[in-house]
Amino acid sequence: MTYKPRLNDYVKWHKEKHSVEGWVYYVDKQYITLETRVIPKPEEDIPNAPIHKNHRCLVVCFPEYYSELEYVTHRETIYSKPTQDTYKSQTYRDRDLY
Repeated sequence: MTYKPRLNDYVKWHKEKHSVEGWVYYVDKQYITLETRVIPKPEEDIPNAPIHKNHRCLVVCFPEYYSELEYVTHRETIYSKPTQDTYKSQTYRDRDLY
């Protein structure tokens, strides 16, 4: 049985050269997006778009690649706090911060 992505699932996408992991942020018949990173906006940028207080890095995944997705866990909403057993750190993740 093929995995069918749902909103707020945490998945790993096993690609040929590297893996991507993140929360399923958007679901459509044509594709899904995975939220791989969230960065708070600087205070001076918030008045320009007050409903969006964060920058998000999203990766597009098309249905032909759903077989490469591995389900890890699910959260009820985007406001659910990660717990120790659901948080998965990525190797070398902090390198993109510097």
